[in-house]
Amino acid sequence: MNRQAIAALDAARPAIARLDRSRHAEELAADLIEAWSGVETALRSLLGGTPLGGQQLIREARQRQMITFDQANALAEFQAARERSQDTSYHPSDADINAAREGFLKLEASLMTSPSDDAMAPSPGHAMSTKGLRTSPIAGPEAVAPPSSNRRTWLVPVIVASAIVVIAGGTWAILANRGNGAIDQGVTYWQSGQRERAVGEFSRAARDNPKSALPHVYLSRMAREAGNMMLAGQEATLAVQAEPDNAVALREMGSYLLAAGNYELSRRFYVRALQTNPEDRMAQGFLGCALLKLGRYDEGMRWMNRAGQGSWSGCAQGMGQPGMMPGTMPPSLTSPPVNPR
Repeated sequence: MNRQAIAALDAARPAIARLDRSRHAEELAADLIEAWSGVETALRSLLGGTPLGGQQLIREARQRQMITFDQANALAEFQAARERSQDTSYHPSDADINAAREGFLKLEASLMTSPSDDAMAPSPGHAMSTKGLRTSPIAGPEAVAPPSSNRRTWLVPVIVASAIVVIAGGTWAILANRGNGAIDQGVTYWQSGQRERAVGEFSRAARDNPKSALPHVYLSRMAREAGNMMLAGQEATLAVQAEPDNAVALREMGSYLLAAGNYELSRRFYVRALQTNPEDRMAQGFLGCALLKLGRYDEGMRWMNRAGQGSWSGCAQGMGQPGMMPGTMPPSLTSPPVNPR
């Protein structure tokens, strides 16, 4: 795995996340150009350094078998979208946005794929030169007797299957531990105010364990803190997709929707979170907040009283604060506790 190439993709990830048809054409074009620049840097790192760019760079990566034919085609579409965006009169289309996202994801997939085991296999000549032979300690190769016909041939597949299970289990444990270490380090960076390093660690944890919701929960929370609601929504969605029954992921989606002003849908996600974990005080408190925003004051206060004092308490206070516009979020919702667990 090429760490420099992955780092270059991580740097381009925010530009990819910002691609949305609701934004101005000039902003979309700028993000397409910025994202492609990161992809080119990743490809150059993958090749060990080269002055090539554009189609030539993609062709070189394909010829060296660093990327597949399908990945090369996706990158070519991305590069073409980038070229069109160079024209100041051009308005990037949905197809351009989709091409950028697909090219980015497929390059990332190629970086996460380990080299083929075929490259480690011995050459045919070498394999044939010792077939049926073994080395004697006092002489050259000598013939080995063929296996007897009554040997229990079923042992081989059983042993192979057992080895695969053990290796798979060990690999999963290693990746899980590495992902947890990255999350812990990311939390440490976040709490000390080193946001960029925290984002890098959480992103690495998400790559190491794609089926874990927690890295995306942290990334969504950090994006909400920074006021980047588009990215917060994307990360919250990825968290729920990774683990649909994860109470923390469901609660984070509820928090994103609450901050975005979608109170009814927010309420539903808090309810789902509590169905998974009825003891989640944060989900209880912010469910009460969502109900208050929906005008269901008695229900909302019951849930908030059940949760007790917490960062959600400011929501009830905000309902009566003079000068606060209906639907705005009190300060407690824009900076919730660091640890979402």
